[in-house]
Parts: sequence; structure tokens; C-alpha cells
Amino acid sequence: MKLSLLPWALLLLVTAPGPGPRPAAGAQGSCSHRCGVQDGPCSCHPTCFGLASCCSDIRDFCLEILPYSGSIMGGKDFVVQHLNWSNSTDGVICSFKESIQTRGFVDSSGRVHCVSPLLYETGRIPFTLSMDNGRSFPRSGTWLAVHPSKVSESEKSQLVNETRWQYYGTASTQGNLTLTWNTLALPTNSITIELWGYKETGKPYSQEWTAAWSYLYSLATNITNSGSFTFTPKPAPQNYQRWKVGALRIVNSKHHAGEKDVHALWSNEHALAWHLGDDFRADPLAWARAQCLAWEELEDQLPNFLEELPDCPCTLAQAQADSGRFQADYGCDIEHGSVCTYHPGAVHCVRSVQASPLYGSGQQCCYTAAGTQLLTADSTSGSTPDRGHDWGAPPYRVPPRVPGLSHWIYDVISFYYCCLWAPECSRYMQRRPSSDCRSYQPPRLASTFGDPHFVTFDGTNFTFNGRGEYVLLEASGTDLRVQARAQTRMTPEGSQDRGTGLTAVAVQEGNSDVVEVRLRDGAGALQVLLNQEVLSFKEQRWMDLKGMFLSVAAGDRVSVMLSSGAGLEVSVQGLFLSVVVLLPNKFLTHTRGLLGTLNDNPSDDFTLRSGQVLPPSASSRELFQFGADWAVENTSSLLTYDSKFLVENFLLRPKHDPNFLPLFPEETTSSPSQASEAAKLCGDNNFCNFDVAATGSLTVGNATRLVHRQHLLRAQSLQPVVSCGWLAPPSNGHKEGMRYLVGSTVHFHCDSGYSLAGAEASTCQADGTWSRPTPTCQPGEAAPPTYRPLPPALSLPPAASPGRSYAVLLGVIFGGLAVVALVALVYVLLRRRKSNTAVWGSRP
Repeated sequence: MKLSLLPWALLLLVTAPGPGPRPAAGAQGSCSHRCGVQDGPCSCHPTCFGLASCCSDIRDFCLEILPYSGSIMGGKDFVVQHLNWSNSTDGVICSFKESIQTRGFVDSSGRVHCVSPLLYETGRIPFTLSMDNGRSFPRSGTWLAVHPSKVSESEKSQLVNETRWQYYGTASTQGNLTLTWNTLALPTNSITIELWGYKETGKPYSQEWTAAWSYLYSLATNITNSGSFTFTPKPAPQNYQRWKVGALRIVNSKHHAGEKDVHALWSNEHALAWHLGDDFRADPLAWARAQCLAWEELEDQLPNFLEELPDCPCTLAQAQADSGRFQADYGCDIEHGSVCTYHPGAVHCVRSVQASPLYGSGQQCCYTAAGTQLLTADSTSGSTPDRGHDWGAPPYRVPPRVPGLSHWIYDVISFYYCCLWAPECSRYMQRRPSSDCRSYQPPRLASTFGDPHFVTFDGTNFTFNGRGEYVLLEASGTDLRVQARAQTRMTPEGSQDRGTGLTAVAVQEGNSDVVEVRLRDGAGALQVLLNQEVLSFKEQRWMDLKGMFLSVAAGDRVSVMLSSGAGLEVSVQGLFLSVVVLLPNKFLTHTRGLLGTLNDNPSDDFTLRSGQVLPPSASSRELFQFGADWAVENTSSLLTYDSKFLVENFLLRPKHDPNFLPLFPEETTSSPSQASEAAKLCGDNNFCNFDVAATGSLTVGNATRLVHRQHLLRAQSLQPVVSCGWLAPPSNGHKEGMRYLVGSTVHFHCDSGYSLAGAEASTCQADGTWSRPTPTCQPGEAAPPTYRPLPPALSLPPAASPGRSYAVLLGVIFGGLAVVALVALVYVLLRRRKSNTAVWGSRP
């Protein structure tokens, strides 16, 4: 055994759990009050399971729960796993964020239950557990609170025909309403159905601005838990009509009215049209118009949040490629059928991932099937920015940053007032105008994949197949760090060859959480770790984390969206990982590492830590030394070492293996037949050709070729596009064309009774200006069309004398009458024929 491994071996022997009495709570040999701690004779850190160094009572104190997630509305019953409580207890209390307590219980099987509380924030919420009625809280765990829209429908009560609920009292919308639910989700014989209202009160953008859910009244009390409830709404008492947004809650009838944080089923939040007063039902249009005008007056007094929002991408392709800053809007997602209720004509909308820094607002951008951005200036289907970001904004809890609900108060209910219940949509669109893309700057793109091969931010291509852990990217300003682990390939015979590939990638920005994505051993699938703890995505594929958002698609692609706007995508490509990094332009001149120096100058991409720059013509062996220079240092490593293999091969050894000699491109050889097949597959793709020669596998080469092609296509999508901005139609006229990008042409027309003065069309030019200004439509009949000579066979005769003109005029008149008579005769004959013909079918 090597000397360097002795401390590790001794540690395993000392810390391995063994038989014996359970350590007393709070002792160094126990995990009581010590979850996450590595120090001491045994570990309470998540990595201890793979290292066989856990304290024997870790599962009793560091809690695993199922389900592990639920809506921020609360009321979700979850069970503590591995903790069977056979002793008597005088009270189970679950404390969330050290300030919100709910009462749990022990069931007949000895399982401990907690109930999630009503929260005003999303993300991972720490909680502690007391089994002695609050005297001590030695056990801890984490609850994941999610946006209400991300909860499965089986966990909610359902508003049958939800549109009818939200239009109730308007023209032709009367009668009964029905609520349904899954009775198994609330196991009790009798239930109570309550209405809760949501409001945000106080001076906007001050410390007095507060958000609150309030119990209003019960619709039904102590009724059978049948799974369905139908009623005829009556106007609510006057003092409850102040609430315009709310939700229904179903609870066990044993709870007193409005009791907080008990097991419950919530409906979707919705516009409370059905509970509004007689004044609304008597004249809903006038009522809604008054509300719209009041909103308009308030809106004009609030700060202009539009100024700090990012511009929208110019095309659908850009919007989908810029995944670090924009993600699909769940209300209009092309990958889920393009059900765009509020944006008809769109096939896909995206929202800015991060809320604006000062006002917590959000951008929305919608696109047609042709990839054209839809603007509210042209259509009510256009994208509308939000004063309250739909996904909320840290630190949450206060207006207008409460996930989902602030958006309802400032952007959705006002849309009902102005656009859905009253014909005042122009007022709404004026204060929620779409952003065009004249100032949009696509992010910069870099990738690594295959053997591994690198394409830097400035477009330099090279191969570096070292064995160890390396810095892909370091960026000053935001302290963004991306690190990767490269391991050797295994040959079909089971031995290691001279090629490597990425098996793990970790990222952190500033003091954010650390996310690591790695290949699961032998499974060809991804495993995601948060602060060195393995995450489960069985319930949720989107997580709001500290300083970032995390999304997992189908188990083979992970996206990390950082607060700076940087994005990281990791996917499985063959035997190894493929990594894509997207950086906004503010990172210009601030990056270094294997992905190069982002400054539009490829000649300095091979910059060493010392600042020395290798020339673009550097040999493969010089580039190998460049890669080795960017080995991770142990003191700054973001990667996880939770197995004996990782400890021995990467933690206790040099971060760059000096004894590993890779296969260099000039050393690769292929048989004539293999070279021929590679040429057919790869063409001039050097990465593909190298991988085929290095591995002897066309499959490996093809995988590399496909990933490189995806990189090139994405880079093409992210090319800057010139926009000339929105072009107004003429007054008393209209225009044809809603695309305002370079090369696009807009045509102008006047209404009846007006004539066009100016150009009939204008084209967007390469310098970002329109070729012609919008013309005017002046009163008077339209000017005659511009004379265009007819072909010789159709040319009119030359001008003649008045007598000849009179004769020509009579000829035209009588000729026209003859044509009409002929058409009438043909029509009569066809009608007679049709009456004798069988009808085979019809189609609308």
C-alpha cells in the first residue's frame, strides 16, 4: 500500500459503523444536531454513505422524507422515512425555517408524519422535527416548495370548466359550478370547503408592502367526502368582495374554520368572478371597465419597471438557444402542444429566467410558427412583460416577488378587467407593451464533448485528453467557476486505453449552491448532486436553488441557469458527457480556462495561468501542457469525492495525472478500410475522424460528429440579427407584415375614403433603419393605380376622337350586357343538371 493511502485506510477503519449501543443525542458519535457535519469520529455528511463513514444513527436524525415536494400553498402530508416511532410522544412538531411550526402525528404503524405550511416562497426549505412537543429539535431535513403550477393535478381540487368559474356573472354565464377532487388524497369521511383570498397591501415598493392569504368563508361544512361538490354561487357579503383573486381549500371537518397549516387540497388560484357582488352581476362590463381604469391610474403612479427588463430574442431559434436567460413559459410551450390560451397565434413563449434586480419583474417573449416575434403593438396575442415575475424573485415572501401570486395581482387580474371582461384591452397593452429585439445581444457559446474536444467562446477548436480534474471556466466579476473530471476510456476487452472523456462537471457562482452533474456508474445516465448530496427528480424536474435554477429533461440533459444569466447544459454523449456553456456579453474579457478567453480574439485562447499565451499553431503536445496547467487545485475543488475510488484516484493524487500519456492526433493510424469508412461518415470533421482512429469505433465517431453538428447549428441560431424595430401603420389605414428583421418588407394600405401619400412599402435595411417612413392616409378617394404597360396582345387602342370614343363606350356597355346574359343562361342549365345528379357528400 502506498504511504499516501494509509491515512485514508485508517479513516475507513475508524469511522465504519459497527454494533453497539446508540450514541446519546448530541454526542460526537451521533448525528443529533449534526446533520451535514463531517468532523468527529463519524460523519453526518451526505458523502458518508459511499465512504462507509456514517454515524450509526444518521437516518434517525438526518431525515429523508416522501413525498419531498409540494405546492407553496401548503397542506401536504409527508412521511419521515427510516424513523419508526414506537415510544409514546406528547406532541410531534415540525418547524420550517425556524419560524413556522405545523403539528405532525405518529400513525398506527409508528410512521412519523408532518404537514407542509403555507409559504410565500419556492425552493428548498429546511425543517427540524421535535418528538417532545417542541422542547428539542434534534432532527432535520429539507422540504421542496414549488410553484403551484408545478404540482400534479392529482394533488389539487379541480374547478370543472375553469373558464366558467372565472367568467361567472358575465353575459350568458350563470347556473351551477362544480368542484372535484381525489378522495384518496384526503382520507376522511367528512370535509369542509373554504374560500381563501389573496391580497398585497401597503405602499408599493416599501417595507410596509405585505402579502397575505386570508380565510374568507366556507362554501360547505361537514359534507361527505364524495369527490364532487356542486353549488349555485351567491354574491359574497360586501366586506369579502375586496378579494378578487383566491383559491378553494378542502380540509377535514374536524378542523375549525380557517385553521392554518393542516392537511388540505387546494384548487388553482383564479379570478373570483363567481363570488363578486350584485353590482358586478348587474353590469359586469361597466364594473370591469371601472376596475380597469382604477388599475390604469395606479399603474401610472408606480415606477417604470420596463426599463430594466432584457430585450427579447429576435427569433424563436434564438429564444430556444439562449437557455441560460430564457426558458419555456409553461402556458405556451411548443414541446407540450403549444396550448397558448392567452396568446392565440403563438406556438411558443419564453420567460426571462431571472427577475429584474430592482423591481422583481419579468420579461415574456412569444413567437409564431414562422419564428416571428409577436408584439402587442400589432396584436393582443403579443407577449406582455410582467410587473411581478410569474416565477417570483429572491428573497420572495414580499410583493411583488411572491411566486405566481404577485403576478396574478399586478398582471393577470388586470388582464381580466381590461381584456376579458371589458373591451379596454388597448389600455392594458399600452402599459404592458412587448419588447422588440433591437438591443438584444445573443450569448456566447462554448462546448466540450467526445475525446474530449473543445470549441472555445471565440471559436478555436482543439483536443485535450488529459486524465484528472480541470478548470473549464473561471470568470471574474461574478466568480463563476466550472470544473470537470476526465477519466480514461475502457476498451471492449476491459482495459483502459489512451483516450479520456468527461465524467463529472461542477458549477458555482459566487456564494451560490454547488451543482455537480456526473455519469452514474455503469448506467449511462446522469446523476445530479446539490452541495454533494444526490438529488431525486422523481417528483420535480425544476428546482429553485440558491443563486440558480436547475432543470432536468428526460434524465439525459441537465440545465443550470445562473443569476448572472450564464447557462450550463450537460448531457450524455456516448460514454461521456457533453457540456455547453452560454455567457452573456458582460463576461467579455473576464474569462479564462480551457474554454478560452472571451474577447473575440481566437489568438489568445491558449492562455496559461501565468498569463503566457501559446500561439494558435501550438502542437498537440504543447496543447496537452496547456490543459495540464489548468488542473484544479484541491483547495478550490467543487467536485465530490464520495467513494473509495474517487478519493484514491482524484482526491489523494495530483489533479492532473503526470503519468498518463494520451494518444495524440499525429499518432493515430487507421487501416485502409477503416479510413474509407471514416471518410464517408466524417467528411472533413476532424473531431469525428480523430475519434474513429483513436477508438476504432464508427459509433463513437458518429456520436462526436452529431454533437459537433448540434454545436454549429446552435451557434448559427445565436448569430446576431438586425432589427429595425416596430413600424407603425398609417392613421386611417393598415399594414401587411409583422416581421421587422433585416430584409423584411412591410406594405401599407389606406381605409376606404383615404388615399396613400408616400411609399407603398418599406424594407428593413442592414443598418437597422427602414428604407421608407410610414406614409400618411389623406382624406379623398384613393389615387388611381400606377400605370403599367400591358403586354402587346392586351394593349388598349390609342386615343380617338370624341365620336369614336362614344361608339367605343356603347360597344363596351352592350358587350357587357351580352356577357351577363350568357352567364345567366349557363347558370340555369347547370342548375337543371345538378337537380338530376346524386349528392355524394358535403364538407363545411
